[in-house]
Amino acid sequence: MKASVEEVKKLHITAAEAIVTCLQMEEIEKVFCVPGESYLPVLDALYDATFIQVISARHEGGASFMAEGYAKSTLKPGVVFATRGVGATNLSIGVHTAYQDSTPMVVFLGQVHSQFRGREGFQEIDLEKYFAPITKWAVEVKDAKRMPELVQRAFKIAKSGRPGPVIVSLPEDVLPIQEEMIFRPAMNIPKPAPSETEINHVKQLLNQTEHPLIIAGGGVKNAQAELELLHFAEKYSIPVMASFRRHDVFPNDHRLYVGHLGLGVNHNILETVKEADLIIALGTRLSEVTTQDYSLFDNKQKLIHIDISFDTLGKVYTPEIGILADAKEALKALFSLKIQDKWTEWARNRRNVYEKVSRLRVTKTDVINKHVIAKLVEKLPTDSLLTNDAGNFAGWLHSFYQFKEKHTYVGPTSGAMGYGMPAALGAKLAYPEKTVVSLSGDGGFMMTVQELETAVRYDIPIIALVFNNEMYGTIRMHQEMHYPNRVMATDLGGVSFSGMAKELGANGYQVHTIEQFESAFLKALTHRYITVIEILTEKEQISVTSTIEDIRQR
Repeated sequence: MKASVEEVKKLHITAAEAIVTCLQMEEIEKVFCVPGESYLPVLDALYDATFIQVISARHEGGASFMAEGYAKSTLKPGVVFATRGVGATNLSIGVHTAYQDSTPMVVFLGQVHSQFRGREGFQEIDLEKYFAPITKWAVEVKDAKRMPELVQRAFKIAKSGRPGPVIVSLPEDVLPIQEEMIFRPAMNIPKPAPSETEINHVKQLLNQTEHPLIIAGGGVKNAQAELELLHFAEKYSIPVMASFRRHDVFPNDHRLYVGHLGLGVNHNILETVKEADLIIALGTRLSEVTTQDYSLFDNKQKLIHIDISFDTLGKVYTPEIGILADAKEALKALFSLKIQDKWTEWARNRRNVYEKVSRLRVTKTDVINKHVIAKLVEKLPTDSLLTNDAGNFAGWLHSFYQFKEKHTYVGPTSGAMGYGMPAALGAKLAYPEKTVVSLSGDGGFMMTVQELETAVRYDIPIIALVFNNEMYGTIRMHQEMHYPNRVMATDLGGVSFSGMAKELGANGYQVHTIEQFESAFLKALTHRYITVIEILTEKEQISVTSTIEDIRQR
């Protein structure tokens, strides 16, 4: 490519090279993949693309989690490549996570030769149909000349409205074809704002309320509206809650922050929502977890739902007013409201309740999980970025860690296991200057442990904490709730994760006391090399609030 993309509208190149040109126009700097022969022309085109770093993973699931974590951190589309049916199905867990988490991703999948379609060719799957339920759009490029058009549309769709994943299927016979390719300028992403009528309606509702509450979600993060939310909440003294696994949407140490709506939430935190008479749901789809199995709201509460997606408005709860708007534009428009607040004392009381139940105090009798969170709070810079896998171990993080700055948390609202460590690799590539720490259970960590070698090969220095209790703890908890004493399929074997880390070229430590953890953690912070700290934990303390015996007795 002798001329820059900015200077040309047409290039006589292959369809594979057109994909790379589109990546350049989108200013994509990292792509993730597991290589496959079905898209070799794209890999060859990437050879000359010095502006893009290609991260080759050990498993497509790991690659897709890395791309998703990278996208969540950069707020730009994550890009991942894989081959045909086998690679596509492996990476589908990351696609599903991106779909539920509203994360922009563009996924390029090799496809069998067009002449072999419909014959159950080698590794053939109808990728458009397979991914349709968990993507915003899935398309197969059958005409090489249309590659720029469809790839550019894929990026537009991934970023527009409620962000999400898009699949582009690439038949292997299309990629090497040369055509005169036409590239259009990238389209500005629409950012709708509330109408004057809607603003007046919000003003009317706020003037009638006594206990308003903001529930802020990923739409605030995607719109980069954290500062606007802070200013809006402060101006009107409205308390703020974070929706499920959006902890860093609002400073947790702020006087108006009143909690996180996730799994195992303290009932006193939930009482804040029940006392509220007006909910402002901002950039959240009001998911099953956020709404505590769709049970949190009642008919007494009025709802203002503000979201970038029309389909989200009214999908779960019918709002008093639904506003189709970008979160930042909505907050800026609402900042001029004339409101006489009557809820300052209530907001102060609910903050006091939050502080009481989330205050981090550790004693010698507390389990090591809680001590570890205390050490993270004590030793980590406030701009450190934490990721977590799915599992009960995360309850201690969610209950006691204080996220004080934006872009400091990445977690799967999809609840996908195996997510934490690969997502941390993506986050570290997005923010190489930040300290990045992943938290995983032994069950989830083992699912993508092979990506430690990827971290070593590309020198991605994260700190991976593995809480090892030799079981699938969350499932065991539910098992004991419904079938006490009848343990089946949830016990796991003993694995030396520290030893495995060393064999793969990382630093590894195994600890069973907080003193040992602190020593290993300080070394990891100092050495800035990929490090795994395996924390041996008790089986009995199954969650933050319950032991196995407690559950059996109940």
